[in-house]
Amino acid sequence: MNYWIQNLVPYGSPEEIGVIQLAWLGDSVWELHQRLRYVHFPLKSKELHLSVVNEVKAKAQSKSLSQIEHLLNTFEIDLIRRARNKTKRYPKSADPTIYSRATGFETLIGWLFLKDPKRLSKFFEYLEQRI
Repeated sequence: MNYWIQNLVPYGSPEEIGVIQLAWLGDSVWELHQRLRYVHFPLKSKELHLSVVNEVKAKAQSKSLSQIEHLLNTFEIDLIRRARNKTKRYPKSADPTIYSRATGFETLIGWLFLKDPKRLSKFFEYLEQRI
């Protein structure tokens, strides 16, 4: 279900974008990917929404990061570390460790979306096989 990203070409200079902005972008890319996964399910709008919300919340993103960590290179690990260290505010209902890991995951997604969509596509494919 990652066909939508496979033909993208790298865009812009993500080196000039802050990790929080990359996380903001990555969050929307991840949500769009999840919406595309669920769009073919014959569910009501509310059920579709709740299904996607379960995939994009911090706990699910942290879990996804755990599933791909062994595939990451040193640059990607450092990028995630920088994003985690930049995260200072957390929702009261969130575990700070899980929330910062989710921010790291979103940052990685944003970076790869701009810099290496083919690698991002491989991560999405790998994660889909784990579902």
